[in-house]
Amino acid sequence: QVQLVESGGGLVQAGGSLRLSCAASGSIFSIDAMEWYRQTPGKQRELVARITSGGITIYVDSVKGRFTISRDNAKNTVYLQMNSLKPEDTAVYYCYAEIRIRGSYALQGYWGQGTQVTVSS
Repeated sequence: QVQLVESGGGLVQAGGSLRLSCAASGSIFSIDAMEWYRQTPGKQRELVARITSGGITIYVDSVKGRFTISRDNAKNTVYLQMNSLKPEDTAVYYCYAEIRIRGSYALQGYWGQGTQVTVSS
């Protein structure tokens, strides 16, 4: 019923920039918070940034001042602008959204498939 499709990952040199996008589609009534997570092999998935439906944002300390999360509610899309990238930012990045589908009052969480970001030193 609902799909989250990410794009924008890739290989970049340290100090470079990437912009991730995540578009939600399907039988969507509304979207509450949208988030970006990242995961490296052997580690737990880590919350990177979160944006509420009202535009309030939070970031993990390691990306503050370098990453910016934003959203386009008309397009059901969340973005992650990543600047001054470091090798330690290398990970698979996942988007997550809290969505109410049409015909239901229940808020459900949906994940994207993940996109690889690799930062070379």
